[in-house]
Amino acid sequence: MTLYEQIIQQELQQWQQKMQRPPTAVNRLAKSVQSRINRIIPNKVHQAVTATIKQMTRGVLYGAGFTTRTPATDLPLQSREVVVKERIAFYKKTGATEGALTGAGGFWLALADFPLLLGIKMKMLFEIAALYGHSIDDYRERLFMLHVFQLAFSSQERRREVYQLIENWDEHSKQLPEDIHQFDWLTFQLEYRDYIDLAKMAQLIPGVGAAVGLVVNYRLINSLGVMAMSAYRMRWLAARAKAEKLPPSPGRKQL
Repeated sequence: MTLYEQIIQQELQQWQQKMQRPPTAVNRLAKSVQSRINRIIPNKVHQAVTATIKQMTRGVLYGAGFTTRTPATDLPLQSREVVVKERIAFYKKTGATEGALTGAGGFWLALADFPLLLGIKMKMLFEIAALYGHSIDDYRERLFMLHVFQLAFSSQERRREVYQLIENWDEHSKQLPEDIHQFDWLTFQLEYRDYIDLAKMAQLIPGVGAAVGLVVNYRLINSLGVMAMSAYRMRWLAARAKAEKLPPSPGRKQL
């Protein structure tokens, strides 16, 4: 293990502890209030929102232009992460600009920010996955990205559940459904909507929408980028540990 990987391992341990912390009293109160609101909303509305996010996300996952980068090979972790950080910075600026423009355009244009921001986030995840060496043509790798998405935009209670799934991803991926329609879209959309609701609602307010859109989008994309780096670091170090336990083989590539 390189010195850089040893440093990353220490940082990763702190992140893993954070992911597994139980919800605080504030977390539980906020979740409880939002759950009550969700119970009041008619089921047909939930179904409509779920269907919209499902189709939108499927369109992003399978759309042209999101699979342009090929998996990076034969690069050390440090070199990969230099590029990863550059791409996150690029998408933060892109998302901030898009949020400012839609926020300044009034109520209806601000509403358009939702699918646009989702597309920017997914595009960034595709690039990050490829930079860490994962084939984004693999259906299960795309599902992993959705799990990372949930880690970034979910309550602490849900975050702990998702973390348990990706902590042993190689084993868990073998049990995944073959059909993306079997993914838990209802939980996905509720957690995502609840997480960004309060911040994004302010973007609809005339006069401050542009500033809110710029700041909120920047922070949301940064949060996702940081979460993605930690999740892929965990897989990288797990693969490294597994490779070191295997006997030397001329046909086996080194990480």
